Amino acid sequence: MAKNGKSDVEMQDLDAQHELPAADGGEDVVERPAGEVSNDAELTKLKSERDSLLRMLAEMENARKRSTREQQEFREYALGDALKTLLPVLDSFERALQTSAGKKTEFHDGVELIYKQLQDALGKLGLRPITAKGETFDPHLHQAIEMVDTDEVEDNYVVDELQHGYKLKDRLLRPSMVRVARNSGK
Repeated sequence: MAKNGKSDVEMQDLDAQHELPAADGGEDVVERPAGEVSNDAELTKLKSERDSLLRMLAEMENARKRSTREQQEFREYALGDALKTLLPVLDSFERALQTSAGKKTEFHDGVELIYKQLQDALGKLGLRPITAKGETFDPHLHQAIEMVDTDEVEDNYVVDELQHGYKLKDRLLRPSMVRVARNSGK
């Protein structure tokens, strides 16, 4: 018996199937081990299949990551739209509190409490006010409504904030509407 469990006669038959004539046309025979030709082809085929499977796996992983990222962006975009509709409500609260600032009544205190609760709830969702007054004018965060001639502050500083601006996490929802200082140069 041979090593692989086949009889010597079976091995000779297999070897005879893989005998090749000598290159010079003579009687010499080149023997190849049984299955070597098919093993090379199978190995090449398996490597090709492995490579295509790895590519498909990488494409699936990229698609999963892209889908997750798109879902997160969609949620943030939808949340941003919802928060934009609430910004005028915040503005109205601020105006109401400014007009009744001198009159400290229970009603004023109640409105102020509701305003703070609304701010806290929106803050938990990621809404952040933009600091404007006293800051250097930033065209990415502020919208200049008016230039004010003054020597009291440096050029391009925000003198007054007419309407608060807001960000959702790192994305700008609404720029602050501001008045910007312009040195008269006297």
